[in-house]
Amino acid sequence: MDFRDLLLTSLLFFDGAMGTMLQQAGLKPGEIPDCCCLKRPEAVRAVHEAYLEAGCNILKTNTFGANSHKLAGSGYSVSEISTKAVELAKEAIAAHKGQQHKFVAFDVGPTGKLLEPLGDLKFEEAVSLFGEAIYAGAKAGADLVLIETMSDTYELKAAVLAAKECSSLPICATVTLDKNERLLTGGELSAVVALLEGLGVDALGLNCGLGPLEMLPVLKKLRKLSSLPLILNPNAGLPKFENGKTVYDLSPEEFAALMYKAAAEGAQLLGGCCGTTPAHLKALVLACKGLLPKKPEYRALTVASSGIRAVYFGASPVLIGERINPTGKPALKQALLAGETDYILKEALCQQALGVQALDVNVGLPGLDEPKVLLDTVKSIQSVCGLPLQLDSANPKAFELSMRHYNGKPIINSINGKKESMSQIFPLVKKYGGLIVALTLDENGIPKTAEGRLKIARSIVETAHKYGIQKEDLLFDTLTMAQSAEDDNARVTLEALRLIKNELGVKTILGVSNISFGLPNRELLNSAFLMLALGAGLDAALINPYSAKMLDAFKSAALLLGYDPKCAEFIKHYSSQSAPDAPKQKPKAPKEALYYALKHGLKTEAAEAAACALETEAPLGIIETALMPALNEIGMEYENGSLFLPQLLLSAEAAKAAFEQVHKRMDKSENADKGVVVLATVEGDVHDIGKNIVKALLENYCFRVIDLGKDVPKEAVLEAVALNNARLAGLSALMTTTVPSMEATITQLHKCAPECRIMVGGAVLSEGYAKKIGADFYGKNAMAAVHYAQKVYSS
Repeated sequence: MDFRDLLLTSLLFFDGAMGTMLQQAGLKPGEIPDCCCLKRPEAVRAVHEAYLEAGCNILKTNTFGANSHKLAGSGYSVSEISTKAVELAKEAIAAHKGQQHKFVAFDVGPTGKLLEPLGDLKFEEAVSLFGEAIYAGAKAGADLVLIETMSDTYELKAAVLAAKECSSLPICATVTLDKNERLLTGGELSAVVALLEGLGVDALGLNCGLGPLEMLPVLKKLRKLSSLPLILNPNAGLPKFENGKTVYDLSPEEFAALMYKAAAEGAQLLGGCCGTTPAHLKALVLACKGLLPKKPEYRALTVASSGIRAVYFGASPVLIGERINPTGKPALKQALLAGETDYILKEALCQQALGVQALDVNVGLPGLDEPKVLLDTVKSIQSVCGLPLQLDSANPKAFELSMRHYNGKPIINSINGKKESMSQIFPLVKKYGGLIVALTLDENGIPKTAEGRLKIARSIVETAHKYGIQKEDLLFDTLTMAQSAEDDNARVTLEALRLIKNELGVKTILGVSNISFGLPNRELLNSAFLMLALGAGLDAALINPYSAKMLDAFKSAALLLGYDPKCAEFIKHYSSQSAPDAPKQKPKAPKEALYYALKHGLKTEAAEAAACALETEAPLGIIETALMPALNEIGMEYENGSLFLPQLLLSAEAAKAAFEQVHKRMDKSENADKGVVVLATVEGDVHDIGKNIVKALLENYCFRVIDLGKDVPKEAVLEAVALNNARLAGLSALMTTTVPSMEATITQLHKCAPECRIMVGGAVLSEGYAKKIGADFYGKNAMAAVHYAQKVYSS
């Protein structure tokens, strides 16, 4: 029986930590665990054998960091480590005479870098990094691919695409969440599920970061969101530092008892991550003996997503903003032709402020390279706006390029009942995921009757099914035609909408404004038609959110149709008469424009606003009354969880552009730094995401940062502190195996530079852990590091 078949019938058990076991076997601090496959193969094989003896039936290869970025300078290639790792796991299985079904999971961890636009790693480079290893692992005989410890949906997508393009193996994927149940880059659990199910993975779940106790509540939510088998590979509780070593606080028996609850709640693939040992896994397997799996339920959810959030269709109507479409919009047309990205971004942000839940993006203009411009526009909007996007085009090449690079599960606008249309778009959706707008027309045109449109809709559902696309991934548009052309147009559209919903059980969408074409008082007619459509069961409406009458109609209908519990949204909206910013409003005062640009990460506009403000105010005044208050507010929003890492980093980039303008006008005395901070990722650790985030924010707060990079020996840190007379050093570590390097660096700094304060950060640390290894401060996030730097240099 193969892996996919077993998923439907059995509980399966992954093994536990590899790094923990290799440390016990003599892995040195800072040594790359993956290299042990070639340097000490017997140690890796022995770990596999121990987990098999414990009763595990899925072995993870020792390839968590097997990519060219992490292995640079190791002397070994990705291919040879990947191949050897699979061979070692297969040898252990071949020699084992225990349970019948045993599998090798080729283990894929994150690159350790942030992808563009937050970092410098390009999406296609990430796909290639992952693909190189996965290809070698599949060729060597792996049974499945396990993508784990992902904290960014964009990197997660790159890894899944690499697995799909470089192998035909089953794909399992797990992510790491923080205590707020979000990814490092701010993504919600719902966004992760929408992305992974859209991409067609075989199982999904959680690993690392938390213990089983903390994961149990998340597992319950996950089961309500996902139709797939669920994976739970937690740590052995939470880490602490004892006698110079990292240990975890759950015994094997305690771990197994909690994991039994997870299995009873619906986790079907269970194992361990950091700190778990064969003893933990043996206790888990014994605890679950005889327990039948709680099979996943098909959730039949219609959903689109960005990298941050998911939007579900059906529970209440969804508003989609239509303003990013050059038809009839000369200012937008000019912005597209001139490449004026900031205008388009403001359109996106203003529609978001008005309450739409998704944005239509159409860049179709004669003379434009539509595939490139659509891709660039989508990337730009996703960098500042967390709403799901509706990719609107008639160009299959534009769809393919944008769907590939889109962060999330997009809405695809559109296909129709023509065979050519479906054959071009359905394969793209099957590969990349998407929610498809399906127009009820075919080679014979638009039927005059509701029954004719139902027939086309039925054909589209049947054809989609042949491609492996379920009806829940279709949004049917029964086509709004101008009422001025035919007296029955509105009635037929609404009747078709009711028929298709009732007969096929699908969700619907309409572009509303066509109904009034050629008639006076268009807003009135559009508003009335929208209310009628919502009453007929419309699930999503494409509208102009700048129309107050349209918003009034939508909110009123939502309340009257029972979509607004306790009238809460209606009361919230109409108790305040303040209107959000819109591009058509008059320009703001320079400092207001500067604040707006910083808040939304608009780099060009921030520089322009700063230059404009400097015409009437001194540089220090701009810093004290505009830049610093804006940065402080943004920092507070990040700390309280109302703003997330992507927005924080983009705001930092915008602030940097503004500061460059201000510094040009300052004399040398005014340009003095607030202080010097030395930053480094400790020796043996190649993960520098956290360090780079701290660097960006410190520089915005006018600190001079000496960035030593990653894998930095303690001697280099000490030398940089001495040369620059630094009163503060920041150290980062992600891997448990490199915490001893961090402790050694701290010890050396305290001995040779006692006046220098030391702050530390990283996923494996906690406040108590940091104190035990001698750090002066634990930075739970980048803003905490900024606050500590301010404290150090103000004393």
